[in-house]
Amino acid sequence: MSDKTPIAPAANFIRNIVERDLEQGTYAQRLWAGSPGDASHQATGTPDPAKIRTRFPPEPNGYLHIGHAKSICLNFGIARDFGGVCHMRFDDTNPEKEEQEYVDSITDAVQWLGFGWEAFGQSHLYYASNYFDFMYRAAESLIESGHAYVDQQTAEEMRQNRGTLTEAGKNSPWRDRPAAESLALFREMRNGKHPDGAMILRAKIDMASPNINLRDPAIYRIKHATHHNTGDKWCIYPMYTFAHPLEDALEGVTHSLCTLEFEDQRPFYDWVLLRLAEAGLLAHPLPKQYEFSRLNLSYVVLSKRKLIELVENQHVNGWDDPRLPTLAGARRRGYAPEASACLLTVLVFPNLIHGLNTPYWKTACVKCSIARPSAVLRCWIRSSW
Repeated sequence: MSDKTPIAPAANFIRNIVERDLEQGTYAQRLWAGSPGDASHQATGTPDPAKIRTRFPPEPNGYLHIGHAKSICLNFGIARDFGGVCHMRFDDTNPEKEEQEYVDSITDAVQWLGFGWEAFGQSHLYYASNYFDFMYRAAESLIESGHAYVDQQTAEEMRQNRGTLTEAGKNSPWRDRPAAESLALFREMRNGKHPDGAMILRAKIDMASPNINLRDPAIYRIKHATHHNTGDKWCIYPMYTFAHPLEDALEGVTHSLCTLEFEDQRPFYDWVLLRLAEAGLLAHPLPKQYEFSRLNLSYVVLSKRKLIELVENQHVNGWDDPRLPTLAGARRRGYAPEASACLLTVLVFPNLIHGLNTPYWKTACVKCSIARPSAVLRCWIRSSW
């Protein structure tokens, strides 16, 4: 009989996956050159001191809400528990909706919850926009290898030719144009010679695939807009589904944890990484994507789009209005960050507070006052008779 104390089983399937990978040494041979980079850059590094790497990649187009807190705690918590690091990454690939105010509010909220991105003697705060040069190079590589082409169909034509869940899509008339021609057009897109929507770069995969996300998805579009980080350097921007796997690979992420709406995108995630690894731009082992359920609360609005509408139309007093399910609102309402991290649902159900008996609530100093005591007194008198 072994004298070793048996290890308690993992609490969830993600922890099981991480434990399995560590046991099998799946990522033991990874190198880290001290900063994100392609295969040639990381080849100059030393064995990665982080056993695993995760990331929290919000888009800076609004304030974080309690749904995001689940992802924050999961990604930072998993990395902490297994001797790794969680990257704080801003997925700022859409210049029209992103602002520095949101960047500042997000970093503040994550730190308020008790997490940070300093590890192994360096900061792991990153911006997807800092990888635009590599993303452009990756797109050119796909064109040159016959895995991408410039399409000049209108948005409506693309929608009609995409097919349905039961019908295959139709090939674009531009799908088989020579790679040199697509490359020349893509460079014209880069140089600002075409207006928004005139053409788009698409991956060449399979228009008959049962997974609609593999029917030649768009990977680059023209968008003449000023970016909060890169200014006017670019007038073409990568689509999120193309940028996401590249960001993970450049940062050496091992376990890319996403919510379930990205499950159908996983085959494209893997396709992009494999094609670029074949071209020598990325090194194995490649990141793997895993999905978990998002946090939903009954009768609570957790749609960032709808929360933006409430704020912009002045139905509430800013993003930190205590009535909102944002982390800034919860903080202003007086909730302790420990309670926010571990008892997320209580943030919008204050009537449950009396039933809680945890040390987190004992650390919070809650002060209450009655704004109209006379009204309360009258109600009490009426109820007493």
